[in-house]
Amino acid sequence: MSTETKPEAELKKRVEGLAETLRDQFTFLRRDRLAFAGVVIVAAFVFLGLLGPALAPHDPIEHTVRDDAGSMLRLSEPTGAAPFGTTAYGKDVLSQFLAGAQPTFIVGLFGGIGTGALGFLVGLVSGYYGGWVDEVLMRLTDLTFSLPFTPMALLLLTFVTPSVWLMTGIIVAFLWKMPARVVRSEVLSVRERTFVKSARASGASDLRTMLYHVAPNVLPIGFLYTAYGIAWAIAAQASLAFLGFGDPTVTSWGRMLRQVFESGNMRVAWWWVLPPALGIAAITTSVFLIGRAYEEVINPEIQTEQ
Repeated sequence: MSTETKPEAELKKRVEGLAETLRDQFTFLRRDRLAFAGVVIVAAFVFLGLLGPALAPHDPIEHTVRDDAGSMLRLSEPTGAAPFGTTAYGKDVLSQFLAGAQPTFIVGLFGGIGTGALGFLVGLVSGYYGGWVDEVLMRLTDLTFSLPFTPMALLLLTFVTPSVWLMTGIIVAFLWKMPARVVRSEVLSVRERTFVKSARASGASDLRTMLYHVAPNVLPIGFLYTAYGIAWAIAAQASLAFLGFGDPTVTSWGRMLRQVFESGNMRVAWWWVLPPALGIAAITTSVFLIGRAYEEVINPEIQTEQ
């Protein structure tokens, strides 16, 4: 006779269901080699984002690498003392790379989630209600499309001290437009289906119909564009930091590229350029490869020949 209580049995069932879902997703991604490689790189990026600063052998800003004679090692190629070489200021590139993963991870994660969530809500409400609600929200979306991201972000950051969270907010405020448009177009199709009309006819409120009948059917699109939003946010943060508008109190991959550019050694110090450049390129490409695999399932027309 089982001694499990009802809440315990329910929790066990949920955990088993989640584990089965994760196994199914893992099996699905393993079939696509590029997508699976993307998963591995994203997992490594998450690991560095969480533990990068703790793994850094030195303080990325305060510590200066020196040789046995005590002289500062400027623009040193990779050595035993500095496996990724040193900067023009004698700083350890490996430490900066590891520490720089965290702000990049924070902006990418919260910027992507914020972009996807805001765009999903705007598209859901706009597409479901239609009429003047749709008109107001879509004109607001059009206004956002008409404002170029980089000049507007630079303008805003000129008057305030940049920070990781402020940059995240600016990214979300400008990049939600694409998910909103795509989700709205899907909602316009879903709301005309029989099960939605049946829910309305049975007396379900607009809010309940929208949340329980329409939203679940467009969630895959929302998740897909949230993933894309992560890549957009990382690229946007790196661009702003490279232009000198990043958080001055932290080391990020974009700020590393800014420093090597300012030093005038971008064509010489390859060991200083490659780690942050490859890091940004790898994570953004990986997210798009994973998104592409799921997009082929959501939109069968774009499936490529195997």
